Amino acid sequence: MKNVSHKLVATLTAVGLVGIIAAAASTAIAKPTARSASIKACALLPDTTSSTRYTLFDAPYLKAAFRKARVAATVVNAHNDPQKQKSQAQQCLAQGAKVILLDQLDPISGASITNLAVSRHAKVIDYDRLVVHSKAAYYVSFQNPVVGKLQAKGLIAALKARNKYSKHPVIAELNGDIKDNNAKLFKQGYDSILHPLYKSGTFKLATAGDQWTEWSATKARTIFDQMLARNANKIDAVLAANDGLAGAVVASLKAHGLKSIPLTGQDATPTGVQFILAGWQSGTVYKSVRREANAAAAAAIALVKGKKVPGVNGKVSGTKSILLTPVWITKANYKLLFQEGFLKKSQVCNGDYAKYCK
Repeated sequence: MKNVSHKLVATLTAVGLVGIIAAAASTAIAKPTARSASIKACALLPDTTSSTRYTLFDAPYLKAAFRKARVAATVVNAHNDPQKQKSQAQQCLAQGAKVILLDQLDPISGASITNLAVSRHAKVIDYDRLVVHSKAAYYVSFQNPVVGKLQAKGLIAALKARNKYSKHPVIAELNGDIKDNNAKLFKQGYDSILHPLYKSGTFKLATAGDQWTEWSATKARTIFDQMLARNANKIDAVLAANDGLAGAVVASLKAHGLKSIPLTGQDATPTGVQFILAGWQSGTVYKSVRREANAAAAAAIALVKGKKVPGVNGKVSGTKSILLTPVWITKANYKLLFQEGFLKKSQVCNGDYAKYCK
């Protein structure tokens, strides 16, 4: 009887443990279900290095817009890791997201994320960068070829102001990332103006003077150092695709003991504007991220609520688009950035740069 009793206790104990494990497993399975409806929208931002905008502007503006509309949403950054961005997309979809705002890192991962979202019956809005030929429902960005045209025109104006235009100036181009569709559109814009000038002999393209940088200021510095060496330091102007790349040019010029030259940028960063005021940079393209973020959030909110998406004004590669207009910023109109709340005066007019502000 003693033996039977021990066996019975052991059996009951085992049954009890199985019950506890089953209950625990049931609870673990239930948790994702509880989380599944926790959000309605998700914004996937790409990195913090190609531009400071994603941390300074996009994230807070998107969060504020969703909060104001009382739409549960999450805004995350992939820190330049395509796999991480896809993992973030999977997490968002598991939490119930019905709309994904996607600022992709590269076309392959962007298409993969879009296909995943669509397979889960979610809508995708391409944000800032278009995933060409994808299944995205909408695209929200700026008129990107116009960005490039503004840069080329700004470069030409700066050359004329320095009486260099008619002296066959040597031009270098520091492009963004060849994997970034926006970078290609920017280049399409500025080359539409610069290439005819190269062809006519009005301008001369520097030796090895047209290169892609992956939006890396570090790589741009190395590339521009090499350009200077290849051209005996005789580069008269640089079409830099954004302020980070322009900053690399400024650092290189200073390191080589060279004077400032006509130089473009983009994103209207505090440092970019400081270089403009100090005479190291000719101008920058201002894209109101507040307007872009608000337009994208409004589109996402409309889709979540089953309403008509506002502001659609065109199509790009067959995708319904909301396209905003960029502005060229110089010393003459930089205060517009303060007036519109894009930058604070204290971010620009400080330290050695305070003396340039009036």
